[in-house]
Amino acid sequence: MALLLKSVLVVAVFSIFSIAQASDPDILSDFIVPAGSAIDGNLFTFNGTRGIFGSIIEKFSVTKASKAEFPVLDGQSVSLAVLQFPGGGVNPPHTHPRAAELLFVVQGSLEVGFVDTTNKLYTQTLQVGDLFVFPKGLVHYQYNSDWNKSATAVSAFGSANAGTVSLPTTLFATGIDDQILAKSFKSDVATIQKIKAGLSS
Repeated sequence: MALLLKSVLVVAVFSIFSIAQASDPDILSDFIVPAGSAIDGNLFTFNGTRGIFGSIIEKFSVTKASKAEFPVLDGQSVSLAVLQFPGGGVNPPHTHPRAAELLFVVQGSLEVGFVDTTNKLYTQTLQVGDLFVFPKGLVHYQYNSDWNKSATAVSAFGSANAGTVSLPTTLFATGIDDQILAKSFKSDVATIQKIKAGLSS
């Protein structure tokens, strides 16, 4: 009876761990062919980043090559994004719940940082050629502090669908009650409403 109970407990713990694990699934083939796709070199080619390097950067933008934009990445546990920053541009605090991010600066410089689970902030100023890792699920940001030059970085993720949770949007643009936000930030409703108005403009 004790052996049976231990076996059931081990299976239950393993099942819960498997369900709770937020990562890409292992696949049983070399790759997954999206429905209706021909299997040739075009399937494995993404050209959505053509023309963005060397372009004039007027506002912060992200060009993604994830499972949504490049379906053959499904099951490959990899994706990429090109981040373009005008002078003074910021990628506001956010997280990626399903992957770490490896950022590579290819133009300009960036101030970056992340906060760990003990609320310790780690920062660095990156130059062209520098890489910086943002651990999976931790709040982080990137900022181009040079108001006269643009900056570009390429981010690699260990998931075909890393996900992005933008803190300003999540907190102030999803309908969380103003009173709850005011109490949480030890502020007042009028201040919360000003922040919300600033996000919508």
